[in-house]
Amino acid sequence: MNKNDTTSSSTVLDRRSFLVASAGTAAWIAMGGLSETAQAASPLVLPPLPYAENALDPVITANTISFHYGKHHKAYVDNLNKLVTGTEYADLSLKKIITGTAGWPDKAAIFNNAAQIWNHTFYWNSMKPKGGGEPPAALKQKIEASFGSVDACRKELAGAAVSQFGSGWAWLVLDGDKLKVVKTANADTPLTTGVKPLLTIDVWEHAYYLDYQNRRADYVNAVLDKLINWEFALQNAG
Repeated sequence: MNKNDTTSSSTVLDRRSFLVASAGTAAWIAMGGLSETAQAASPLVLPPLPYAENALDPVITANTISFHYGKHHKAYVDNLNKLVTGTEYADLSLKKIITGTAGWPDKAAIFNNAAQIWNHTFYWNSMKPKGGGEPPAALKQKIEASFGSVDACRKELAGAAVSQFGSGWAWLVLDGDKLKVVKTANADTPLTTGVKPLLTIDVWEHAYYLDYQNRRADYVNAVLDKLINWEFALQNAG
């Protein structure tokens, strides 16, 4: 390889690293990294993935990500844009749309699509390539204070994810100064219950069926063992 080839390869790698970092930053903004006022400028945009579509292989394949992110997640964004155009929600941030429509039967379609956009963006950031393992020390201390051990926390998360009947989500949340595991059905989200979400696992069938068929437990345990992003949880815990 000559010097020009080396320079070219380095440039490509630097550009790729910048793009991945930019995607992660954009996703963090979507999660609440900016003020509500700043978010309101363009809330209804599909946030980029924080990694390449094949980055979670072989636990979650590029084929699954392509459909899950590129079709399902995008459809929620497209649907919500149509639903809020010309309404009082058109210029609101995603969080304000969610909290403003939660519990109102006549606004269920808006809530469901908005919450699914938020939930999915949070889910992508709850995982990372070469994740799993031991949480950072500060988070581990919080986990041990609430659950007794990291393994006990992991087992409770897995249990919630596997036992959720039908479609839904399993969450690690901060309730006051205590960590808890909760689960929500369909598009429901902890954002409306006064707790702070730290991590989530998506157990809608489209999250795992192409890779695991009906073996939800295998998918959940693989995510916890190999992909879960404890650093993201610590960031959210503040």
